Amino acid sequence: MPRPTGRIWYLLVHQLPPRPLYLRAKVRQRLAKVGAVALKSSVYVLPRREDCLEDFEWIAEEAGAGGGETWILEAGFLDRGTDEELARRFRAERDSEYAALAREVRGWSRNGADLPARHARARKRLDEIAGLDFFQAKGRTAAEAAIEGLRKRLERRDETMKKSGKKPAGELVGRTWVTRRGVKVDRISSAWFVRRFLDPKARFRLIDPKKEEARTGEIRFDMVGGEFTHEGDRCTLETLVRRTAVRDGALSPITQIVHDIDLKDGKFGRPETAGVAQVLSGLFAANTDDQSRLDRGFALFDDLYASFSKTTARDRSSLR
Repeated sequence: MPRPTGRIWYLLVHQLPPRPLYLRAKVRQRLAKVGAVALKSSVYVLPRREDCLEDFEWIAEEAGAGGGETWILEAGFLDRGTDEELARRFRAERDSEYAALAREVRGWSRNGADLPARHARARKRLDEIAGLDFFQAKGRTAAEAAIEGLRKRLERRDETMKKSGKKPAGELVGRTWVTRRGVKVDRISSAWFVRRFLDPKARFRLIDPKKEEARTGEIRFDMVGGEFTHEGDRCTLETLVRRTAVRDGALSPITQIVHDIDLKDGKFGRPETAGVAQVLSGLFAANTDDQSRLDRGFALFDDLYASFSKTTARDRSSLR
């Protein structure tokens, strides 16, 4: 009887019930997450490695909990061509993911203040793909080069910003931001900007400046003597956007609306300002504690940003 002469593989075979409806999608997503390739509609393959076997065992347990049946096999193919075809498919899957990551990194704005956080996420994503790159896909080289190019770009940008007196974005990550209690539009929008564009994990501490001072290493904003506060006729949000050199067309109308609500000088006179001010007034009346105001305010400014992002994209498209 012929014996396999090539690679040995792990195969997972499943038979899933029609209900619950989510089970089939859940199993399919889990299989994709561990990098399995479909041999047939209900038969998936991974190379024979201890971690791959563990991945299949977890998926089998989840499928069984949902009423499905699974079998895990250790097998080899008599035809070496099948081994080669499977290896090619594994490489193609990873090449596609490497290429998507490289395109995304190359497409990021040169001036985005959230680039340090994006760089960290890109490195993490590269590691995730590499962890499933069982057959050394060639696309990894291009993805690594794109991320390394981003790292060097960040170094050059931070050096330029230091010379110009602007704050390098890297210095603003992993910090605690401090402001006055009783947050209103400028402090809420500034905190939203920090979370969305500078550091998604930024921490905020609210104090009574008459009783408490900022601690060493904390960044003060929208308060007397703060690192980021009103400058000239600019509100704190405008100061943050200008000094961190963020370039995003959807931010401009938001800073103008916040300016007019906060400074009450009607400088920009945007038609949306009165409506946003009314919504904020209701938000403040319904939420007296600062954390609730921040949470609700972040959602409001996320929606505003999405709205203006759509408008900005449509305007760019009309110019083509």
